[in-house]
Amino acid sequence: MAEREIGVGIVGFGLGGRVFHAPFVNAVPGLRLAAILQRNGDEAAKAFPTARIVRSFDAMLTDKTIELVVVTTPNPTHFELARQALEAGRHVVIDKPFTATSEQASQLGQLAKSKGLLAVPFHNRRWDGDFLTVKKLIADGAVGRLVTFESHFDRFRPVPRAGIWQEAKNPANGMLFDLGPHLVDQALALFGPPDSITASVRSDRDGTAIEDAFDITLHYPGANGKGLLAHCRTSYLACDNSPRFLLHGTRGSFRKHGLDPQEPALVGGARLPRLGSSEVWLQENESAWGTLTIAPNPAAPEKPVKSQVMTELGDYRGFYANLRDAVLGAARPALTAEDGFRIIQLLELARQSSAEGRTLKVKF
Repeated sequence: MAEREIGVGIVGFGLGGRVFHAPFVNAVPGLRLAAILQRNGDEAAKAFPTARIVRSFDAMLTDKTIELVVVTTPNPTHFELARQALEAGRHVVIDKPFTATSEQASQLGQLAKSKGLLAVPFHNRRWDGDFLTVKKLIADGAVGRLVTFESHFDRFRPVPRAGIWQEAKNPANGMLFDLGPHLVDQALALFGPPDSITASVRSDRDGTAIEDAFDITLHYPGANGKGLLAHCRTSYLACDNSPRFLLHGTRGSFRKHGLDPQEPALVGGARLPRLGSSEVWLQENESAWGTLTIAPNPAAPEKPVKSQVMTELGDYRGFYANLRDAVLGAARPALTAEDGFRIIQLLELARQSSAEGRTLKVKF
């Protein structure tokens, strides 16, 4: 239990604020959902009646009880809102992408450090159940020496949606900066910084104004030339989705389809229990568990053994519980401004690699 309550203000009440932030802040002891900035409408007031609803960012910053500001607004606005919050002495969480450029990310990190504050990217997918399962399998050496890691986050939206900011032409919009931060951050969390990067960043759909597909390969040379390739891929034209994760190693493979169930559960009206209660949040259905295929005898690879692997419990409350403890000085933050900077720099390198048609060295 936290020593005191930390007042939290959420800026924006679209999908991010409504599904990924407000419910999880509200479910973590020691955090108090003090205010929500929703410029129009009353959805936030109905969903969270104990939170104060404000109509401007200035109004939120005048509330001295708010120590932590969560920025979950259109991508191009992230830097300026986060900068203002830090200047006002607030810790900040910034939904992905952290910023539109690595230079902006560097500025936020320096500003936060100068003021003794946290500027944290919301890379919540580190708390996905499927990612935690993959992390455990790799740590256990379940597929032997890992040689290829594939991470897909696909959708099927062949016709661009009209009138929404996500489809508007802007370097901060598009799939590279929307889903790219999740996939690249997970790879860095597993394997650390790569030696080099090769990428194809594309606009595959007819009539699209954004980058709607990418293939990013992170190169890890390893010892004696026995390295690892980590592939991060997204397409808006994936009518039949690829595996979410696919691992190949010297002993076998692991394949996992489907996405973490937390988002669809909340969109569908599920109630998020309070952290620390006896209720379990959220066990994935057995039908969605991944498959581990192993050759017990490498000399007889034609006789593999298949088994289902129960998905670990995913829980985005863990992000906010860690952040609470970090604000109180009781734990190291799981994510830092440096993580945000590195992800944006890698996405910029991916764009450059694609434009120049070559592999680029990675130097942070």
